Amino acid sequence: MTRVFNFGAGPAMLPIDVMEKAQAEFLDYKNMGASVIEISHRSKEFDEIINRTDAMLSELANIPSNYKILYVHGGAQMQFSAIPLNIINRNPARKASFILTGTWAVKASKEASRYGIALDIASSGDSNFNYIPDFDSLTLDPESSYVHIVSNNTLYGTRWNSFPNTGEIPLIADMTSEFMSRKIDISQFGIIFAGLQKNLGPAGLAVVIIREDLLEYALPETPGLLNYKTYAEQHSLANTNNTFAIYMMSLVMEWLADNGGVEKMEEKNEAKAKLIYDYIDSTDFYFGTAKPAHRSIMNVTFNLASEDLLDNFLEQAETNSLYALKGHRAVGGARASIYNAMPMAGCEALVNFMQGFEEKNG
Repeated sequence: MTRVFNFGAGPAMLPIDVMEKAQAEFLDYKNMGASVIEISHRSKEFDEIINRTDAMLSELANIPSNYKILYVHGGAQMQFSAIPLNIINRNPARKASFILTGTWAVKASKEASRYGIALDIASSGDSNFNYIPDFDSLTLDPESSYVHIVSNNTLYGTRWNSFPNTGEIPLIADMTSEFMSRKIDISQFGIIFAGLQKNLGPAGLAVVIIREDLLEYALPETPGLLNYKTYAEQHSLANTNNTFAIYMMSLVMEWLADNGGVEKMEEKNEAKAKLIYDYIDSTDFYFGTAKPAHRSIMNVTFNLASEDLLDNFLEQAETNSLYALKGHRAVGGARASIYNAMPMAGCEALVNFMQGFEEKNG
């Protein structure tokens, strides 16, 4: 079997160990004679899976006891609707503030405007979102029910190195493309949410970590399966959840624990990103598209000084088992998504290819 180095932004590569374990258990889970995708979400076997996932996530992410873990349908984009439905009524003014650092923050702001007033209080859109804008807490409307950020911007290759202080107003972070890749203090946030498809498992489900006091503000018209309180009260099992995705997430959490946890993973991710950025910065043949002070360690965005070589670069990369390096259409160029499962060997192979391509075409 030949495996490529998959630099796709998501659905992203999963650890080989995780996929092999899932493959081994797929037809016969725990000697039940049934697959894990066939057993009831109300069975004791699945109850053990979801409880184990809760416990490992709580330990690895150091989640405080006054937060709930929810497994919510629809992935991260569904939360653009669920969050205002659940939280915008925290203040009767129904205002929500957004710091725009890319496409997903813009979409979240637009969605929130269906349910109240969306205030865009800072933006890096003036430079195609290639940096994180300054935020002055004094400009924050005190009637805001929450402040929404995207902590890592997959399309543009930027991230928040430190998070804004919003005082008593809950900070909500879409961490889809970096959750569990670096240590964070969850107590800084009212809500963290992330689609599984980057660092947590397969696509189609989101994990939501919410402070318990924020479960009381859902608008009356909130659908039952978008109401976070429903998930909290029924352990995310008000209906048949995506049991396979939760099972896969449990395996990813086991793999993460076996590989030193989040702290060790952050060290590895910093080293992987540094290897690529150092090479980009050493040459005039390539250039990074994100401002250096705000570069992501998950999504390395870059272009070629001679853009007419880009298609050839991408084609040759794929023939060299470097898969899905094409940048998002909003940015162009190339993008190497180097999530937790990407080994250092993949980053080394990319840099070696980039060097060889420059030698032939520079």
